[in-house]
Amino acid sequence: MRWEQYEIWAATKGQWGLVAYFHDFDVATAVFRNRTYRQRLIHAVYEDGKLVQQEILAEVGGTREAP
Repeated sequence: MRWEQYEIWAATKGQWGLVAYFHDFDVATAVFRNRTYRQRLIHAVYEDGKLVQQEILAEVGGTREAP
């Protein structure tokens, strides 16, 4: 079985974690726009329960490292 989904990942204390996932791109982007911390919107493709493809569509937030 193969499926695609859009995932929102957020960085907390230097670690990325999955916040939510959606099958609809429009819903995912609406949720993504309403968040304020460092995050990524990812298009992921799974096959037989395993991740086979992943593409970062957008990344926003504090991307600069502090000195």
